[in-house]
Amino acid sequence: MLKLAGLSVDYGSFTAIKNVDIEVNEGELVVLLGANGAGKSTVFKAISGIEKWSDGDILFNGSSIKKKSPDRIVKAGIVQCAEGRELFDRMTVYENLIMGAYVHRRKKAEVKKSLGHVYELFPILEEKKESAAGSLSGGQQQMLAIGRSLMSRPKLLLLDEPSIGLAPLIVEQMFDVIQKINEEGTTVLLAEQNANAALKIADRGYVFESGSIVVKGSSNELLTNDSVRKAYIGA
Repeated sequence: MLKLAGLSVDYGSFTAIKNVDIEVNEGELVVLLGANGAGKSTVFKAISGIEKWSDGDILFNGSSIKKKSPDRIVKAGIVQCAEGRELFDRMTVYENLIMGAYVHRRKKAEVKKSLGHVYELFPILEEKKESAAGSLSGGQQQMLAIGRSLMSRPKLLLLDEPSIGLAPLIVEQMFDVIQKINEEGTTVLLAEQNANAALKIADRGYVFESGSIVVKGSSNELLTNDSVRKAYIGA
C-alpha cells in the first residue's frame, strides 16, 4: 500500500531523513520507533505532503504522491493524526469532528455514519459533544484527535506519538483502540517512543536513529533484540 523508496529530506544544509526505505502492506499495523528528534515526524510530514523531500519517492497504491497537495493526499486516503493533537480548542467536540470530515462534507449519510463509528469507539466524545475541545482532559483530547482523523475515512492512518503525555492506564486504553481500528480494516503507521506498548500490537517495526533506519523486523524480533530492548524498553 505505502512504499518509501530512498526517501531523503533536507532542512537547508541539514539532512533530517537520509535514504529511508519503508513498506506498509494493506491491513498491517507498522510502528516507527525512535527517540524524540530521530526523524519519525519528518517522515509523516513528507507522506502527508507538508514537507517536500530532496531525494527518493513515496508511492501509495503504486502511484507517486510527489506532486499531490496535502488535501489531495487526504482525499486519496492518507490521513495524519499529528503529534500534539492540534485541536481547535474553542470549538466543540462535535465541531472538531465535523471538521475532520471536510473532504467528504457533501456525503452527509457517510459523515453521519463516520460520526457514529467515532462515538462507538469513544463514547465519552458523544457525552461531551457540546463541550469545548480545550476543556477536555489530555486523554479525551487524544481520543478527539484520533476521532477527527477517522472522520476522513482513511485507508492509511498515520498516528504520531498518540501516547505522549498520557497516564499509563489511558495509554493502555489508547493502544487497545488503535488495535481495534486496525482490526476493523484501517492500515496504521504508528510513530512511538513507547516501544513496549507499540510492539505488542504491531505486525512489524522500524527503528530510527538520526534520520536513518538502524533496525527493522517483526514485532517479536524487535521485542527480543538486545539493542532495541536496552535503548527503548529498558531490559
